[in-house]
Amino acid sequence: MEATGRLFNIQKFSINDGPGIRTTVFFKGCPLRCKWCSNPESQNRNAAIADAMEDETFCGREYTVEEVMAEVNKDAAFYKQSGGGLTLSGGEPLEQPEFAAALADAARAEGMHVAVETTGFADPARFRAFLPHVDLLLFDFKHCDRERHREGTGVPNDAILKNLRAAVESGADVIARIPVIPGFNGDVGTARAMARELREIGVRTVHLLPFHQFGEKKYERLGIPYELKGVAQLHPETLEEYRRAFLDEGLDCSFQ
Repeated sequence: MEATGRLFNIQKFSINDGPGIRTTVFFKGCPLRCKWCSNPESQNRNAAIADAMEDETFCGREYTVEEVMAEVNKDAAFYKQSGGGLTLSGGEPLEQPEFAAALADAARAEGMHVAVETTGFADPARFRAFLPHVDLLLFDFKHCDRERHREGTGVPNDAILKNLRAAVESGADVIARIPVIPGFNGDVGTARAMARELREIGVRTVHLLPFHQFGEKKYERLGIPYELKGVAQLHPETLEEYRRAFLDEGLDCSFQ
């Protein structure tokens, strides 16, 4: 049977989801429950609410690989000129591993660079099997402390750390992406601990994603509480000190 997958957005001209100009495909489904998530419609815990909405940007719809590639190929000239390509995001693409792999393979067969943004929270065997299908892992790294990670995301980080190590050891191209969240991991002490952990694992490049309130309206549309309502963004000086913690560990660190 032809592989199909459920998506809730295909975003053209993305410039922050990997190198160059890209098309980012957003997969439905995520086992995490991050309090700051800007795509709450993708979380498994909100699936029933999102699926009941008539708006496809919330409920999503089924696509074939061919349908997605038809959209992706419309901007092929931009990918070639900029060194861009296709990015699988979400949600969590590894919630739909067969479709994610089939889509990645189809894009690479046409010479496209393929990146995946992943939480890393997946069965280790499934994760390792997926690695050869993509060129770049944008690996979410939210906290190095097991219980603090559970408090913020709903899951511990055991499998995430195991999969991150496996990716680095396999020789995969990995960039750690850290959402800098006030009250969760936004203090400099946590930054230093995370930087040490990443250096020990072997990660060399880190992208920092400063906290924003872009997803708040989605929570209102879904009728679910947004726990970070009213939380202020971190001051630029604090963010620069945060970045310095990673630079001090010899990591290539920048804001996205």
